[in-house]
Amino acid sequence: MADLVDISPRMIRPSDWLEQCIKFLPAGGRVVDLACGRGRHSRYLAAKNHPVLAVDHKPEDLAFLSDLAGVETREIDLEGEVWPLAGECFAGVVVSNYLWRPRFGELLALVAPGGVLIYETFMRGNEAYGKPANPDFLLRPQELRVLTQAAGLRELAFVEGYVDQPKPAMRQAICARRE
Repeated sequence: MADLVDISPRMIRPSDWLEQCIKFLPAGGRVVDLACGRGRHSRYLAAKNHPVLAVDHKPEDLAFLSDLAGVETREIDLEGEVWPLAGECFAGVVVSNYLWRPRFGELLALVAPGGVLIYETFMRGNEAYGKPANPDFLLRPQELRVLTQAAGLRELAFVEGYVDQPKPAMRQAICARRE
């Protein structure tokens, strides 16, 4: 059974992809959870003894993490003119259900040597199942694979295609390490 994360007033599971890939993260390494929302992944990572920087542009969502041990929150606009995380590196970079192509190179640069990227989001074809439907926010086939290889990361796991859990969607996900 998957671990449950308490985000009052309800329990929310971390994604299956994160649960499958967490084993690749360096033990106890600091992780950034980009576009973290209310922090289901930040909570899960902290519970697994990873210090977490939880990043989102909505202070009301970050407030759900304000008293959680092992989690630092930062209100950041990841889509602004200046990359707010320039010069920072992490043992893990976690992204779920977020895509902003103009900053993808800078996002990949956050992965420290020996660090791991765990990324999952929607891909083309998802418009048949609901939102997002805008192609600007849908990955092209194999896109994560191509981008991470070009940035020098070694693929550890990759999946793409139709999923029916938690609801029908077209998804793409990669786990990759910077050697």
